[in-house]
Amino acid sequence: LPMESKHLKMVDITHKKSTLRTAIAQAIVHVSSKDTIEAILNKKVPKGDVFAMSKAAGLLGVKKTSDLLPDCHPLPIEYTDIVYEVKDLQIKILITVKTIYKTGVEVEAMHGASIVALNMYDMLKPIDKGIEISSIKLLQKTGGKSDIKNI
Repeated sequence: LPMESKHLKMVDITHKKSTLRTAIAQAIVHVSSKDTIEAILNKKVPKGDVFAMSKAAGLLGVKKTSDLLPDCHPLPIEYTDIVYEVKDLQIKILITVKTIYKTGVEVEAMHGASIVALNMYDMLKPIDKGIEISSIKLLQKTGGKSDIKNI
């Protein structure tokens, strides 16, 4: 039987102090052809500049996290950086998010990385039917009760 929550509520963070919180997350997009990588790098994808459009989507994803995930607190996003590493048939998306607040930005970083990857998928699907997204994960977090580095 499914379990029901009798008391749906957000975690109380009113007692916490605002500190610098940083998170780094990744997602990996695998394509099926070197032609797809070449089209991305040469800006020949019919839907437009994949890296630029996906970065914009990722920035929106980070900022909209609390709108989509019920237990995520709305928080000020002080900094977001999105970089790509292309190797063979894969594109590694690395996203760094920072805030000065009472709670961390791990989910915002992973959500942003996911949205970047999904936007790439959407833009590339007309030219490559073998795209996969994998390895969405937190790589590092600092500034909270427990720092995690190089997971």
